[in-house]
Parts: sequence; C-alpha cells; structure tokens
Amino acid sequence: MNNNSGNIARPALVLFVLLSALTGLIYPMAVTGAAKAVFPAQAAGSLVVLDGTTVGSKLIGQNFSDPKHFWGRPSATAPQPYNGVASGGSNQGPLNPALTDAVKARVEALRAADPGNTAPVPVDLVTASASGLDPDISPAAARYQAARVARVRGIPLDRVNTLITDNTEGPKWGFLGESRVNVLALNIALDAFAGSFSPSTPR
Repeated sequence: MNNNSGNIARPALVLFVLLSALTGLIYPMAVTGAAKAVFPAQAAGSLVVLDGTTVGSKLIGQNFSDPKHFWGRPSATAPQPYNGVASGGSNQGPLNPALTDAVKARVEALRAADPGNTAPVPVDLVTASASGLDPDISPAAARYQAARVARVRGIPLDRVNTLITDNTEGPKWGFLGESRVNVLALNIALDAFAGSFSPSTPR
C-alpha cells in the first residue's frame, strides 16, 4: 500500500514542479521578452516621457483640475482618483441618490469654471468610467472646455480647437470604438506654448 502511494505521489510531484516552472517562469518570461522586443513602449506601460522625465501613461488618466488644463473623466477609484492598483467604478446605479448628487456637483463645478458656457455638458465629463482610469474624453467633451482653456491661457480659441483636432484619434482600425482625445497628450500640447508641462499632483 505504501509503495503504491509512493509510486503515485512521485510522478505527481515531478509533474507539479515541471508545470509550475513552465507556467510560472518560462512562459511569462517568454511572453514578456517577446512583448518587449515587438512592442517595447506598450510592454513598458505606454509611458509618456517629456524632456527625460516620465509624466504619465497614455493608458491611465490624471486628475487635472487647473482651469488652464483640459479635465478628464471623473474617477471613482479609492483611496484617490486614478489609482492604478484599485481600478473600478462606484457601482452606483442610475437611481442611486449619491450618483445623482455627484453628477450634479460635477456639472456645477464645470459651470463655475466657465460661467458663460451654456452648452449641454457632455456626459463623459460628469460620469466615471467602469475602470476609473480612462485617459480619454470625447471630442465633444474637449470642445466643451475649449473656450475656458483659451480664455484662461489668453490664446485664440481657434488655436485650441486646432490642438483638439490634432490630438483626436479615430476609431481603432477605422471601425472599432469611437473617436477620442487623450487628455494628457492634449495638455502637453497646450503647455508647449509655455515651454513646460505640469502633470497633475502625484498620488
């Protein structure tokens, strides 16, 4: 009986060690190496480097709140917005009073920052994405903020709109998803007028 148990346990243990090495070490290292060779920027996190300094990632939003910058989608991650290690939404349904109050407060903040703007507020400026990390906004959300940014910076509105157009990406492969504007890229383009970039406060 004991010999039979040993005969069964030995190959099972060997198989466990081999599969652990294969799936836990060899395969991840091979995939990571291939990704770095073929897609080095994406494998490193799609980082944005400006003058030798990493200022963010194309894939993760930042909490821009200065009126001279374009603002991104709200983030419901905890304990701070755009927390990459705690991706998630608020899980608040459309009938939840807390969500209604939050959206109302966000609309009021946008109106207060640009009192003369009476256009409807684009929904992506007042609602968080499911991940809480969305780095993009719709072209409509960018153009809604254009007049405020132009006024605060003292630059022509048509120039701001041109920057929005230049930083608008179409649907992936021409048909997948919708047009979008990367907020970090757009703000970097704006700050290029002053020759410097100030990312949002690190969290």
